[in-house]
Amino acid sequence: MYTTGEKPGKGRYKCVKCGEIIRLDDNSDTLPPCPSCHGTKWTKVG
Repeated sequence: MYTTGEKPGKGRYKCVKCGEIIRLDDNSDTLPPCPSCHGTKWTKVG
């Protein structure tokens, strides 16, 4: 599990709270708060 502010690397991440999926395109990108529910916990998908 990852938290907002971490830099987990490229890939798709799903919000644990609401299921929203975001994509990070660069290894230096940081996880934002969820754009839908403002959750801060993420899991990697795919």
